[in-house]
Amino acid sequence: MARVVVTGGCGFLGSHLVDALVRRGDEVTVFDGGAPPPDQSPAPSVRYVTGDIRDAARLAEVVRKGVDTVYHLAAMVGVDRYLTRPVEVIDVNLLGTRNVLALAAEADAKVVVASTSEVFGKNPAVPWREDDDRVLGSTAVDRWCYSSSKALAEHLTFAFARERGLRASIVRYFNVYGPRQRPAFVVSRSVHRALNGRPPVVYDDGGQTRCFTYVQDAVDATLSVAASPAAVGECFNVGGSVETTVARVTALIAELTGVEGYTPVRTADRLGDRYQDLRRRVPDTSKIRRMVGWRCTTDLREGLARTIAWARRNPWWLALPDSGAVPDDRPAA
Repeated sequence: MARVVVTGGCGFLGSHLVDALVRRGDEVTVFDGGAPPPDQSPAPSVRYVTGDIRDAARLAEVVRKGVDTVYHLAAMVGVDRYLTRPVEVIDVNLLGTRNVLALAAEADAKVVVASTSEVFGKNPAVPWREDDDRVLGSTAVDRWCYSSSKALAEHLTFAFARERGLRASIVRYFNVYGPRQRPAFVVSRSVHRALNGRPPVVYDDGGQTRCFTYVQDAVDATLSVAASPAAVGECFNVGGSVETTVARVTALIAELTGVEGYTPVRTADRLGDRYQDLRRRVPDTSKIRRMVGWRCTTDLREGLARTIAWARRNPWWLALPDSGAVPDDRPAA
């Protein structure tokens, strides 16, 4: 039985990671500012500590000697938050990560840091390898504050590993979706709208492509990286291998939910230059396959069907507000 800490363990991906850790018998401490999701069954091996990741003294109560692994998933994520709360995005993602790394180094604990495909920015040369260049827009555009904050968090992780001998790994998630995700993302918002009797949203022409990753696959990758000695000091892309247009994903959700039509939204009309979309986002996952032995196994239709079935069983989630960054008051097509 390992002793682990999960920051952000009440969130979307974090709560699924906690479930997996419980199933394998670990003793888990969750550090989060919120509460666990209503559909998560209480487990005697899980202790919840409420706190802000920026509060180093509070965090030190849980990241201390005796902890084997820290899974650092606490972050401010979501386009709606990039555009409305950029100061908080930067503070949480950068200062919070520094607190985790410093305390883990003192405790001699291993750390797995959650990062994002957003660090690559708008580099047009896909698929992206872990060491490919970052291409970003102007610092005056709030869109890039999340990418920059997570990139600096990665810099800190590598610095602590090299200067202080911290055993750390980084996982870069690509478009993870599934049960419990806040309805502010491509899949979650479309499912939420469809099951509430509203057509899904298609941004611009819907031709943007993504490689979607079902949440359980992302959890499996995270655990595999944590367990691999070869992964220490390394960064890994975690994502699906099938490039799919947003329009295709929306059509699949409409088919699986029985909702007809969609709502078109032009981001330029609503947000101007505050937001810049990425045309393609495709990971090269050969490194994690080669070094860790992980690959994505859940195809998109299966993952969407599981997500929709879960959503139908959980009215609390359907009652959440639609938190999309872009308003959509145009009639359905």
